[in-house]
Amino acid sequence: MAEAAQGRVQAAVESAVQGLERERIRAMQGTMFRCSARCCEDSSASMQEVQRCIERCHAPLAQAQAIVTAELEHFQDRLSRCSLQCQDQAKDALDSGGSEPLVRGQLDACLASCGDQHLRLVPQMARKMRDGLAAIQQ
Repeated sequence: MAEAAQGRVQAAVESAVQGLERERIRAMQGTMFRCSARCCEDSSASMQEVQRCIERCHAPLAQAQAIVTAELEHFQDRLSRCSLQCQDQAKDALDSGGSEPLVRGQLDACLASCGDQHLRLVPQMARKMRDGLAAIQQ
């Protein structure tokens, strides 16, 4: 049961990130490459000027990647904390004399609940990423 919830969460996160990649990030990548090519076409620019120009072209995409990474890390941290709480509850139940099969069932149900709770947070996380990407100046 917990594995199924984990799979649903993983699929939802991957779908959200893939949607963002198609909607926003690919266009940003195209803009970055075209901008970088224009930098290289300036035959009067010095090597350092071309390099600075290319870095400026890459900055919005780097900022976008940082936004996505930060949101995914925050989401993963929250999910990990929930899982750790389930594990702590299971350990406490075993330490107080609970039977292993019963505690294992409770742990599984708790982990599935964590997955379901976080599954509901995926649209909010995706919206936050989308808003952050929309705010990037290109």
